[in-house]
Amino acid sequence: MAETPIPVKDLKPGKYIMVEGEPCRIVSIVKSKPGKHGSTKARIETMGVFDKRRRFVLKPTSGMVNAPVIEKKKAQVISVSGDAVQLMDMEDYSTFEAAIPEKFRGKLDSGKEVVYWKLAGKVIIKELR
Repeated sequence: MAETPIPVKDLKPGKYIMVEGEPCRIVSIVKSKPGKHGSTKARIETMGVFDKRRRFVLKPTSGMVNAPVIEKKKAQVISVSGDAVQLMDMEDYSTFEAAIPEKFRGKLDSGKEVVYWKLAGKVIIKELR
């Protein structure tokens, strides 16, 4: 898995981090004031990219978290079968399968182009062209 460490103090809502081995989008960040014996802490609320589960992380703002490396690529739809679609990458012509997101059900046909993201070894379709 391709990941890069980033400081907690640089995180903003909308960015992506790894939580419990899953790539997640940051929904909100609440920072506490420093206490008498402690440092400032950040409570990060995230939503899983693939499983849509809500996760929370509590880290000191001086700490680090891992962010997934997101590869944004184009692919062509080869075939659609049930809840899965077979895609061919437009750069290296490799073929692979991906799950069809709810918002694209019934809209994908053979020959159409999609934009997909590859992160944490998984693929998600983000846009229909």
